[in-house]
Amino acid sequence: MSTSRLKERVVRHSPSTGAGSPDVWGIYEPDTGSIQYVCADPATKQAALIDVVWNLDTHNYRFSTESMDQVLDLVRQNGLTVQWILDTHPHADHVMASAHLKKRTGAPAAIGDKVRDIARLWAGLYNLPGAFDPARDFDRLFADGETFRIGDLEARVMLSPGHTLGSVTYVCGDAAFTHDTLMQPDVGTSRADFPGGDTAELWDSIQAILALPGDTRLFVGHDYGTETRDEPQWEATVDEHRAGNRHVKDGTRREDWIALRDKRDATLPLPDRILAALQINLRGGRLPAPEDDGHSYLKIPINRFPDTAKP
Repeated sequence: MSTSRLKERVVRHSPSTGAGSPDVWGIYEPDTGSIQYVCADPATKQAALIDVVWNLDTHNYRFSTESMDQVLDLVRQNGLTVQWILDTHPHADHVMASAHLKKRTGAPAAIGDKVRDIARLWAGLYNLPGAFDPARDFDRLFADGETFRIGDLEARVMLSPGHTLGSVTYVCGDAAFTHDTLMQPDVGTSRADFPGGDTAELWDSIQAILALPGDTRLFVGHDYGTETRDEPQWEATVDEHRAGNRHVKDGTRREDWIALRDKRDATLPLPDRILAALQINLRGGRLPAPEDDGHSYLKIPINRFPDTAKP
């Protein structure tokens, strides 16, 4: 009897395709269906770590580091040096490992600059005025269109709102890290119903991603398999999405997709980690300051979110 690989820590290497193209490793995190990435310049061995997970056991609210340990082991095994710690947005479904990775590697942590707006929004929802200061907790806040280097490779930041109001896509050569915009072609697209999300903006962001060259490798943020696929997948080209993405392939009408996405999102519950994760992620992956007993505490809003509609 075959065992689903959706419960395993699957690792795959997507090799550089030539000059200007990075090596990419995807590391699947089964508890949250998240894909963590290492994007490296083959020539200099400089690397960026993207969307790495700090593991949270939601039964006992204890943290562990097996995912970031696995990523750092991969870095060492391949003779890489960490130059950047990147997040595409403040994640709702996992806790970011950025602050811990910064301590362990010395590399700067970065995210899109509209995280400031996300921080203000959620400070209101938590009734925690002044609690979040992205300029304090991240070393770099990237503007739309800004460029930076991973070794000798140029990387570019694309603002890709919709899932959140400040999500960004990182484009490096023929690789684009598209976070929670697209899913794999056999799944479709990601949700846009969190506070600050917007379905129409997500459509526009997806269209900008699909306007990249056809051979661009798109690396998505999550995979949960399908009814017929129990092997996690996270890479497909622009051409493959345009030909076969079940939600947004060529010929899809904007208004039809918005109606489909809104109907689906209305049935989805909040991720089970969201109210904990965002308080930590909006601090760059740091826990709230310890109280007088030496322990940190999270604040959970009560009756602030609507009941989930039933399918």
